[in-house]
Amino acid sequence: MASIYKIVSEAEWRAAEAAGVFEGSGIDHQDGYIHFSTAEQAQETAAKHFAGQTDLLLVAVDADLVDLKWEPSRGGALFPHLYASLPISAVTRVVSLPLCASGAHQFPDMAD
Repeated sequence: MASIYKIVSEAEWRAAEAAGVFEGSGIDHQDGYIHFSTAEQAQETAAKHFAGQTDLLLVAVDADLVDLKWEPSRGGALFPHLYASLPISAVTRVVSLPLCASGAHQFPDMAD
Protein backbone atom coordinates (compact mmCIF):
# COMPACT_ATOMS: atom_id res chain seq x y z
CA MET A 1 0.00 0.00 0.00
CA ALA A 2 1.32 3.42 -0.96
CA SER A 3 0.00 6.37 0.98
CA ILE A 4 -0.71 9.90 -0.11
CA TYR A 5 -1.47 12.72 2.30
CA LYS A 6 -3.97 15.53 2.70
CA ILE A 7 -3.41 18.40 5.11
CA VAL A 8 -6.75 19.72 6.27
CA SER A 9 -8.26 21.70 9.13
CA GLU A 10 -9.76 19.64 11.91
CA ALA A 11 -13.18 21.26 11.40
CA GLU A 12 -13.23 20.38 7.69
CA TRP A 13 -12.17 16.82 8.41
CA ARG A 14 -14.68 16.22 11.21
CA ALA A 15 -17.45 17.41 8.87
CA ALA A 16 -16.21 14.98 6.21
CA GLU A 17 -16.19 12.11 8.70
CA ALA A 18 -19.78 12.90 9.64
CA ALA A 19 -20.76 12.97 5.95
CA GLY A 20 -18.77 9.83 5.09
CA VAL A 21 -16.97 11.63 2.26
CA PHE A 22 -14.50 14.50 1.85
CA GLU A 23 -15.49 16.90 -0.92
CA GLY A 24 -12.36 19.04 -0.61
CA SER A 25 -11.31 22.26 1.05
CA GLY A 26 -11.59 25.78 -0.36
CA ILE A 27 -8.50 25.57 -2.59
CA ASP A 28 -9.63 22.15 -3.84
CA HIS A 29 -12.98 23.59 -4.92
CA GLN A 30 -11.23 26.51 -6.67
CA ASP A 31 -8.89 24.18 -8.58
CA GLY A 32 -11.45 21.48 -9.35
CA TYR A 33 -9.65 18.59 -7.64
CA ILE A 34 -8.46 17.48 -4.21
CA HIS A 35 -4.78 18.25 -3.64
CA PHE A 36 -2.60 15.55 -2.07
CA SER A 37 1.11 15.21 -1.38
CA THR A 38 3.47 12.28 -1.17
CA ALA A 39 5.38 11.63 2.05
CA GLU A 40 8.35 13.45 0.53
CA GLN A 41 6.25 16.49 -0.44
CA ALA A 42 4.06 16.93 2.64
CA GLN A 43 6.41 18.99 4.81
CA GLU A 44 7.06 21.50 2.04
CA THR A 45 3.32 21.67 1.36
CA ALA A 46 2.67 22.45 5.03
CA ALA A 47 5.36 25.13 5.11
CA LYS A 48 4.19 26.76 1.89
CA HIS A 49 0.40 26.63 2.30
CA PHE A 50 -0.30 26.15 6.02
CA ALA A 51 2.44 28.10 7.85
CA GLY A 52 1.48 28.95 11.42
CA GLN A 53 -1.87 27.11 11.37
CA THR A 54 -2.54 25.15 14.52
CA ASP A 55 -5.78 23.26 13.83
CA LEU A 56 -4.43 20.87 11.19
CA LEU A 57 -4.69 17.15 10.64
CA LEU A 58 -2.63 14.92 8.39
CA VAL A 59 -4.87 12.43 6.60
CA ALA A 60 -3.22 9.34 5.11
CA VAL A 61 -5.02 7.77 2.15
CA ASP A 62 -4.41 4.42 0.47
CA ALA A 63 -3.46 5.59 -3.03
CA ASP A 64 -4.55 2.24 -4.50
CA LEU A 65 -8.16 2.90 -3.47
CA VAL A 66 -8.65 6.19 -5.33
CA ASP A 67 -8.32 7.17 -8.99
CA LEU A 68 -5.45 9.64 -8.95
CA LYS A 69 -4.05 11.81 -11.67
CA TRP A 70 -0.35 12.69 -11.20
CA GLU A 71 0.28 16.21 -12.47
CA PRO A 72 3.28 18.57 -12.41
CA SER A 73 3.30 21.38 -9.88
CA ARG A 74 6.12 22.93 -7.81
CA GLY A 75 9.30 22.77 -9.87
CA GLY A 76 7.77 20.19 -12.19
CA ALA A 77 7.34 17.58 -9.42
CA LEU A 78 4.37 15.27 -9.90
CA PHE A 79 1.63 15.65 -7.29
CA PRO A 80 -1.37 13.34 -6.80
CA HIS A 81 -4.73 14.95 -7.56
CA LEU A 82 -8.18 13.44 -7.14
CA TYR A 83 -10.92 14.66 -9.49
CA ALA A 84 -13.66 13.14 -7.36
CA SER A 85 -14.80 12.99 -3.76
CA LEU A 86 -12.61 11.13 -1.28
CA PRO A 87 -14.46 8.28 0.40
CA ILE A 88 -13.61 8.07 4.09
CA SER A 89 -13.15 4.31 3.58
CA ALA A 90 -9.89 5.03 1.68
CA VAL A 91 -8.39 6.77 4.73
CA THR A 92 -5.88 4.72 6.70
CA ARG A 93 -4.83 7.18 9.41
CA VAL A 94 -5.61 10.66 10.74
CA VAL A 95 -3.14 12.39 13.06
CA SER A 96 -2.68 15.88 14.50
CA LEU A 97 -0.13 18.15 12.87
CA PRO A 98 1.04 20.37 15.76
CA LEU A 99 3.50 23.21 15.53
CA CYS A 100 7.01 22.73 16.96
CA ALA A 101 8.83 25.43 18.91
CA SER A 102 10.53 26.35 15.62
CA GLY A 103 7.14 27.14 14.08
CA ALA A 104 7.27 24.22 11.64
CA HIS A 105 4.68 21.46 11.75
CA GLN A 106 5.70 18.27 13.53
CA PHE A 107 5.11 15.32 11.21
CA PRO A 108 4.70 11.71 12.35
CA ASP A 109 6.60 8.82 10.81
CA MET A 110 5.18 8.54 7.30
CA ALA A 111 6.83 5.28 6.23
CA ASP A 112 4.42 2.78 4.71
